[in-house]
Amino acid sequence: MRRLRFMMVPALNGALFFCLAAPPAAAQWIALDPFRPDARVSNAPHLKWDMNLTLPAVGSPQPVGELESARAVSLAELTEFALRNNPRTRQSWLAARAAAAGVAIEQADRLPTITGQYAVNRTQQVTNQGAVVPWQTRFGPSVSFSYVLYDFGVRGLQIETAEYRLLAANLAHNRVLQDVVFQVEQTYYRLIGSEALVRANEQSLDNSLTALEAARKRRESGLATVADIYRTETLVAQAQLNLTRSRGELEKARGQLASAVGLPVNRSIRVNPLAAPPDLAAVETTIGNLLDRARSTRPDLVAAEAQLLAAQANAKAAARAGLPSIEVTGGGGHTLFNDNRPSVSNYALGLAVRIPIFNGFRDTYAARQAQIQAEGAAASRAALVRQAEIEVWQGYYDLTTARSSISSNEAQVRSAEQTAQATLARYQSGFGSILDLITAQQEESNARVQRIQSYLDWFTTLARLQVAVGASDLLKAADGTK
Repeated sequence: MRRLRFMMVPALNGALFFCLAAPPAAAQWIALDPFRPDARVSNAPHLKWDMNLTLPAVGSPQPVGELESARAVSLAELTEFALRNNPRTRQSWLAARAAAAGVAIEQADRLPTITGQYAVNRTQQVTNQGAVVPWQTRFGPSVSFSYVLYDFGVRGLQIETAEYRLLAANLAHNRVLQDVVFQVEQTYYRLIGSEALVRANEQSLDNSLTALEAARKRRESGLATVADIYRTETLVAQAQLNLTRSRGELEKARGQLASAVGLPVNRSIRVNPLAAPPDLAAVETTIGNLLDRARSTRPDLVAAEAQLLAAQANAKAAARAGLPSIEVTGGGGHTLFNDNRPSVSNYALGLAVRIPIFNGFRDTYAARQAQIQAEGAAASRAALVRQAEIEVWQGYYDLTTARSSISSNEAQVRSAEQTAQATLARYQSGFGSILDLITAQQEESNARVQRIQSYLDWFTTLARLQVAVGASDLLKAADGTK
């Protein structure tokens, strides 16, 4: 035993001197990552988290210049750029990484706690007889450790709570990605609709100018009055006003799209127009299927379930906080003196049962608070489920209505165009009134605007339904972009 003691003393001194006198070496412990929590989060802010998918490493955000070139970009390219550069994606990704670190913090409680110390004490004592003892200087290293052997599963429940919170944070990140995609889709189709509206108003202006030219010719031949000229000039002025307003809306849409993808609003982006009308029949499903998909795939619903499980695990841990725990403690030290006395070593090893007796009812109210929070999480989940159902329900029937409106507007545009052409031909031939021509051209212009609005409503409604369901394939099936 004495030989073992003499062998331990140099080892203890050497280890403590190495840890306490070499901060760079001790700092390496901070760089260690034994639990690797970041492996449970997506590799980059723009990547979706998938617990069954090994994600590849990706590069840094795309440079801004890629969307400032003369080349027109597609919706897919805009979406990829937005996911890499929108600050919301990085914000949610960092929140997920913080939650992953929280899991590692709880896992660290399964390991022992070891503390090293090097102390220097200088004391002067007085004996019971009143004699003064000369000053004594003591110095030397010491180390202590503690470890909880059993705590009725509190540590396990705390780790479980942190893991459910990490799951919720990962799913919240996925939901943010869907929101960013939805925002890009909305602004993209608004820009496409604004460009189509500008073209429609330009065509209306051309038609109005044609009507004005016809009215002037009839006026020269004595078949029209000056009132016809005034009426057509009013029509031209209104067409010019509509064109100016639509161009202003187009510039606003460009700024909104630039902001959605993470660029300043004054950055100009050229986009590809629709290659063909959307395939309205590609989105064929029932409301029941959409509701079932939303309950199982929508990230925020699954995240709400994870938050509920985390709150329940936390409530169990809080309820067991007042139970006893068994701990093992130990330590050792080596004391040296500044005089000729020999140095001494000391060691300790103990087993303790920690029994909380009274702490001002703190544990009682903490357990009650945790249980109420778990019940609140259940209520929040139920409220979110109801909200998701109504969003899917409204989106489905809004899409059905928009689809019917497109068919009606297409027929209305064809009829209005034919009526306007026939009325203009009759007026140029000397028959019909200017009022009939103006009315026909206004109806043609209104029909084109309504058709553009119906397509815009259909695309935005489909994108909103896709977000409500938590899916990513509804819009892809019907999108006609390249």
